[in-house]
Amino acid sequence: MTVAAVFDSAGTLLRTVRSVLSVSDHQVPDTCVETTTLTFQDPDRILVLLNLHSREIMQADPDGLLSEYLTETKTGFGISCGRQVIVSDAVGSILYQDTEARIADMQKVIRDCWMTVSKQSENFALNAGAIVNLRTEKIEFTIAAAGYPFPGVREMVATLHGMGVAVFIASGDRTAKLEMIADQIGIPRNRVHGVATPVTKAQIVQNLKAEYNVVVMTGDGINDLSAMKSADIAVLTVQQEGKRPEILYETADYVIDDICDTVRIVRGLVGGCEME
Repeated sequence: MTVAAVFDSAGTLLRTVRSVLSVSDHQVPDTCVETTTLTFQDPDRILVLLNLHSREIMQADPDGLLSEYLTETKTGFGISCGRQVIVSDAVGSILYQDTEARIADMQKVIRDCWMTVSKQSENFALNAGAIVNLRTEKIEFTIAAAGYPFPGVREMVATLHGMGVAVFIASGDRTAKLEMIADQIGIPRNRVHGVATPVTKAQIVQNLKAEYNVVVMTGDGINDLSAMKSADIAVLTVQQEGKRPEILYETADYVIDDICDTVRIVRGLVGGCEME
């Protein structure tokens, strides 16, 4: 029997710290809400990852427009998730022409996120992004997120590899950041799929099902739902604090509060079968 184990990153393999700022009122929404959940609350919201250099934007004029900074630095972006078919040109038009979001709005979330996570771990990957609204054609929220592996993740990956299980990451996070994490926990870079939308994650699972007898998808958020539905076995991990839609619990074959329990689940699946 051949088995592939696919993991989301933020909140699944990584304990994640997030900072979110509402551009309109400069207030932070419910700190317990995940950025993907916040995105899915409005069908016109799109979660976007920005290929920013955090140190460079922290040195920029805080009063400047974020859109002008993104244009001048030729900052690219990747679409992480949304509830509708997404046209990248429409998203780019908003990012590069918005007239409300300031550089200070991005600096604040990066600073807040960095100050929090740096107290918890020396090694972490930090991403910056935004939620744009296709209806209002504005940058609605600025976002920063940083994560570091949950305890025992590297050992879990090594154990799965020792069992003959192929381990993959499928995540909406930036590929470059994911590859840094993959290096830390022992997952080959050619098995890392970054900037993966919910549809892309599901397609990755479907493609793997053509190669492996059993595909296990482990995630923690609403953006993992389609992939969980596509997998042979769906695992919901609740190790990361936060509220989750009931449909995730209904879809999951297993609910775990320690990501390392994935090993136990896989062992139970293979049972007495010899791994090929």
